[in-house]
Amino acid sequence: MAVTSPLAPVGDPLGAALHHLRMDGACYFRSELTEPWRLSLPSMGDCLWFHVVTSGRCWLAVPGEEPRLLQPGELALVPHGQGHDLWSAPGLPAPPAIQDIPHEFVSERYAVLRHGGSGAPASLVCGAVRFDHPTGYGLMALLPRLMVVADPAVESTLRLFAEEARVLLPGGETVITRLADVLVIQAIRSWLASAPEARAGWLGALRDPQVGRAVALVHREPARAWTVAGLASAVAMSRSTFAARFTELVGEPVMGYVTRWRMHVAAGRLRAGEVSVAEVARELGYRSEAAFSRAFKRVTGVSPGSVRRAGPPVGLLS
Repeated sequence: MAVTSPLAPVGDPLGAALHHLRMDGACYFRSELTEPWRLSLPSMGDCLWFHVVTSGRCWLAVPGEEPRLLQPGELALVPHGQGHDLWSAPGLPAPPAIQDIPHEFVSERYAVLRHGGSGAPASLVCGAVRFDHPTGYGLMALLPRLMVVADPAVESTLRLFAEEARVLLPGGETVITRLADVLVIQAIRSWLASAPEARAGWLGALRDPQVGRAVALVHREPARAWTVAGLASAVAMSRSTFAARFTELVGEPVMGYVTRWRMHVAAGRLRAGEVSVAEVARELGYRSEAAFSRAFKRVTGVSPGSVRRAGPPVGLLS
């Protein structure tokens, strides 16, 4: 069966990109901390880290960025899964590995950590989430290394999130994971509306009425036998004008983008480990596994079998 995204709103390409930001949580944890304290969080591959201070305050240090003070009402994202530190104050000695800090599992993916000295308390909710659609991977690659959002539109969600984390009633983990999805999307939407870099490259192309629609069509039906002429016709442009504008805005030729997008989709399917290489090849319209494997390695630099064998990253606290 071919891979499609039938619910993606093709008429709103930016909306379609956000539509696909469905997340799968690698882990979530609430930290009850007392000064002095420090948490060193490891790199989590293709995950996005988020942090919410529900009481007190903390410092966040991401390599290559100035340390940031976080307080209630702010949401911090580390979009590339980079290792980073959370501190009650900068300069504290390195702590034990986070797996060795005492914690209580509330569920398979939600834990409560308690750590620190005898000073002032702080409470945080943190999580590492990954995306289950290649649009998510593409969008995350364009985000900065650190995002701190203090947007009135996010505050009401943060208040509800903090209350659910504090009480954790039956079903609380489910509510928290859904609210985490909403918070991440709200943060990215805020960045898209205000950041100058969100108006260039691939994201800028999505804002173009015709090229953006063409990109959304490819995302919606990656297995379709697209051609430059076919996409140009679908968006009511001449072939030559469409090809030139697409390359100018997206930064690569039409068919190069189509192939690369298919490989993004393939990588996501393979990483999940639920289908074989041959099945992914058929889903994406390739006549043979060999032809698909050659295209995949040419685009990604690795074989599809190696991606499938690697599987998804393991959870932080497991």
